Amino acid sequence: MDLFSATFDQHQVAPLAERMRPRTLDDYIGQNHILGPGKLLRRAIEADRVSSLILYGPPGTGKTSLAQVIAAKTTSRFVRINAVTSGVKDLREIITQAADDLHLYGKRTLVFCDEVHRFNKGQQDALLPAVEDGTITFIGATTENPFFELNSALLSRSTLFRLELLTPPEIRLGLEHALKDVERGLGRFQVDINSAAWEHWINYANGDLRRALNALELAVLTTQPENGVRHISLDIAEESIQQRAIKFDKAGDNHYDIISAFIKSMRGSDPDAALYWLAVLLEAGEDPRFIMRRIIVHASEDVGLADPTVMLQAHAAANALEWLGLPEARIPLAQAVLAISTAPKSNSAVASIDRALAYVRKHPTGEVPAHLKDKHYSDADKLGHGQNYLYPHSYPNHWVAQAYLPPEIQGETFYVPSEMGQEFLQNPKGSNKER
Repeated sequence: MDLFSATFDQHQVAPLAERMRPRTLDDYIGQNHILGPGKLLRRAIEADRVSSLILYGPPGTGKTSLAQVIAAKTTSRFVRINAVTSGVKDLREIITQAADDLHLYGKRTLVFCDEVHRFNKGQQDALLPAVEDGTITFIGATTENPFFELNSALLSRSTLFRLELLTPPEIRLGLEHALKDVERGLGRFQVDINSAAWEHWINYANGDLRRALNALELAVLTTQPENGVRHISLDIAEESIQQRAIKFDKAGDNHYDIISAFIKSMRGSDPDAALYWLAVLLEAGEDPRFIMRRIIVHASEDVGLADPTVMLQAHAAANALEWLGLPEARIPLAQAVLAISTAPKSNSAVASIDRALAYVRKHPTGEVPAHLKDKHYSDADKLGHGQNYLYPHSYPNHWVAQAYLPPEIQGETFYVPSEMGQEFLQNPKGSNKER
C-alpha cells in the first residue's frame, strides 16, 4: 500500500488535518524560506530532481505534507516506512527492489520515513550505501535536532532543511481553506466564526496548523445550525480545545502591558510575579523566541556584572529552546527568569554604553593615540605607530597606567560600577583608573 491508496470511506473518516494535506506546491502553506519562488528546494521539486533530505521542525509545520507533495510530483516509486516497525531486514528488501527497478527499468525509488530520529544505528547504517550511491532517494522527517539524533554519516549524505512554525496569517489561511473546500474540508457547512474565536484558535495553534484544524473541525461538527448557519463563538472555540482564552491581543495594548509587567517583575526581583506573567505569555501563545529575547536583554540590562552567570543561563535557555521546543523548554525558560529575578541587580552596562554613545554623538571622533595604533601594516614604524606601548601582561597584576583615550577625552568616565554583587567585589574602589 502506498501513500495514496486509502479508500473513499477511509478518507471520509480521516481527521480534517489529514484530509486537507496539500496536493501540490501551490496548495502548500508556509515555509517560504525554502519553498518560495526561486528557492533551491522548490526548483528541485518542480524539476523532479530531489536529492536525499532531512526535514527538521516542530509538529504541525508540514514535514509529512511536504513529503507527500514531493511524492505526487516525482516519477519515482514512493515507499513510506515506519522508523519503529521497519527493521534492517525490511530496509534491505526495499533497497534490493529499488536497485532492480533502477537497473532494469531506469525507475528511481523515493523512501520517506517520518520520526526518523527513532531509527537506531543499525537501521541508519543499513541505509547509507543505498543513499550514497543513489539507489534510493531518502527523505527523513523529525521534530528532534538531527545533529543530536542522527549519525553524521547519514547527515553528510543528506541536505537538511529546517521548517519554521507557521505565522498567525498562515494558520488563518489554512483554516479558511478548510472552510471553503467542499470536497475535503468543511465547505458543505455554512459557518460563521466571530473574531474572538479566530484569535483564540490562532493563539492556541502556536504555529501548528494541525492543532488549529482539529479544533475547527470539532467546533463545526458539534455546533447545531441556526437557520442553516453554525455560529462559532469564543465559548465554543474554548470548548473545542478545552482551554480558556486568555486576554492577550498580540497587536494591541494588552500585549505590551503584559510584556511590560513581565519585564518589570524580573527587574523588581519578584520571582512569583515574573513566573505568573511568563505563564500568561506561554498560555496565550506568545512566540517563545520573543520571550527569550526579552530574557537575554534583561539578563544584561538589569543584572549585568552584579552576577555575570545570569547572562550565561539566559543563553543556555535560548539554546535549550531551540533543541527542545515547547512544552519542555518552559523549564529552562523559567530557570532563566528565576535567575534574573533573584540575582543582585546592576544596570551599569546599559548606563555605561548609553553615556559613551551620547558622548560620541555630540563630539568629533578623537584621534587614536599613536602608541595604540596598529604597527603591522606598511610604513607604520616610520609613522611611530605602536611605539611606547606598554604591554599590560609584562607588569605586576597584568596592569599598568597608560592612556587609552584620545588626549581631548582624557578624564571622561563612562563606566560607573554599581555596589551590587560581584561587580562591587571586583571593583570595590570603582574603575581600574583608580589602581
